[in-house]
Amino acid sequence: MRLIVEADGGSRGNPGPAGYGAVVRDAVSGEPLAEAAESLGVTTNNVAEYRGLIAGLTKAAEIDPNADVEARLDSKLVVEQMSGRWRIKHPDMKPLALEARRLASGFPSVRFTWIPRERNKHADRLANEAMDAAAQGRTWDPSSSAASSGSGSGSADDEEPHQATSTGWAAPVGEPTTTLLLRHGETSLSADKRFAGIGEIALTETGVMQAKAAAKALAGRSIDAIVSSPLARTRQTAQEVADVLGLPVRTDDGFRETDFGDWEGYSFAEVRERWPAELDAWLADSSVAPPHGESFTDTARRVRTARDKLLVRHRQQTVLVVSHVTPIKMLVRAALEAPPSSLYRMFLEVSSLSEIDWYADGPAVLKRFNDTHHLA
Repeated sequence: MRLIVEADGGSRGNPGPAGYGAVVRDAVSGEPLAEAAESLGVTTNNVAEYRGLIAGLTKAAEIDPNADVEARLDSKLVVEQMSGRWRIKHPDMKPLALEARRLASGFPSVRFTWIPRERNKHADRLANEAMDAAAQGRTWDPSSSAASSGSGSGSADDEEPHQATSTGWAAPVGEPTTTLLLRHGETSLSADKRFAGIGEIALTETGVMQAKAAAKALAGRSIDAIVSSPLARTRQTAQEVADVLGLPVRTDDGFRETDFGDWEGYSFAEVRERWPAELDAWLADSSVAPPHGESFTDTARRVRTARDKLLVRHRQQTVLVVSHVTPIKMLVRAALEAPPSSLYRMFLEVSSLSEIDWYADGPAVLKRFNDTHHLA
């Protein structure tokens, strides 16, 4: 995959109220895959420009750490310093440059390109939106980033959660992108209620029948695309639906199950007996991973990235996502803006259907959850 990072930063006063912005694009289609913006308080143009680059590279790494990246900025200083042609003299710039180089070193290749300001309007707009929001006592909200805001130079990146500007009670703007979330059919591990992570487990005969039942239930829906986790049990389930709908199946690793590491194949009781301290830590903190596994925090990050890419690729369409317990719960949690503890308060049956409408102006609406009527 090839990605383009466009980044900018500016200060109204130099030093003065500053902000930065970044957008990541698919290099082939030009489609924006992610954007970010943040106000920085009082600092200089150069600090803001570096912060924009760091934000853009961070977003690109979340999308595909194996991508070849071209970073485009209208700051000749940053481009020349990152390319190694100019020395970094200012002490405030050195740690920022080191962080940008650390992020760049994680990709197979990164090329830094200077572009004129008129070709960097998207990132510049994001920076101004962030600075304008700060001046009004607000936090930059990506749902409002479609319209240009006040004057100044800058761009922004916001890794922190934001408060949606509207809720399900308000009238949303435009048509939503709808995700139909189908959990795979039964496997031998799910039948015995055992941890099933990234292992390749086939559906049981019952699981195949459940997948066929889901396909029959979905036959009357207008579905534009099918996206599946790459694991065998989800691909097998997705193919049953695809055969009925006549659609291809595209896989996205972002929707695979959490890697449960050493706990794979064990029941909860067995894990409690063998790894009591590790299990307690895992239940108490979503950033803790099972031994040799993956934390829920890391799972949430890649699921969020996969969702964002889907919303860009399939804007205002209906997409069937065939996935697993944890990613589906992550999507529901994101739609409801629920805390991490909510993951332990949801129950999803095998081959169950859930449905979320995602609106461009911010809110998401959970329309269905754990629906198994087709299995009756």
